[in-house]
Amino acid sequence: MLELPVDGLEPERELQLKRILGGMLVQQPDVGELQDSELRTVTKRVPTAAEMSTLRFAWKVCKHVKSNAIVFAKDGATLGVGAGQMSRVDSVKIAVMKARQFERDLKGSAVASDAFFPFPDGVEEAAKAGASAVIQPGGSVKDAEVTAAADRLGLAMVFTGMRHFLH
Repeated sequence: MLELPVDGLEPERELQLKRILGGMLVQQPDVGELQDSELRTVTKRVPTAAEMSTLRFAWKVCKHVKSNAIVFAKDGATLGVGAGQMSRVDSVKIAVMKARQFERDLKGSAVASDAFFPFPDGVEEAAKAGASAVIQPGGSVKDAEVTAAADRLGLAMVFTGMRHFLH
């Protein structure tokens, strides 16, 4: 017999199980929402109101993309997505390639990353493609180097303190 709560189950809060060779990966569902009080601009340049709106949108899209997710967005639209790579910079390159495949202009776009940038190269590639702002969890031992690269490139960068990394 199974006893259920009167008001029903909360399936969005159930643990997610994924079979892997020789075992099981258990992860909590990603139900976190961005709170203004938890967002932290780490660059000299603060995102404009329009950039912040686009960063929030890109962050929501990024939540639904699997591992090493990179999302370029602008004006309420997703422009390019890269994911599933061993390297975050490769995910950036794939997102740029996909955007260009459909002749989407990345100038002034915002970039969301589901987990921290471990090296400056991912941010550098995003800027080279035309991005002006980045949102990411932060938390890398190289955050200072990544932030310095963003400053050097004139990017605004916001840390969320929250990972999306979905397997």
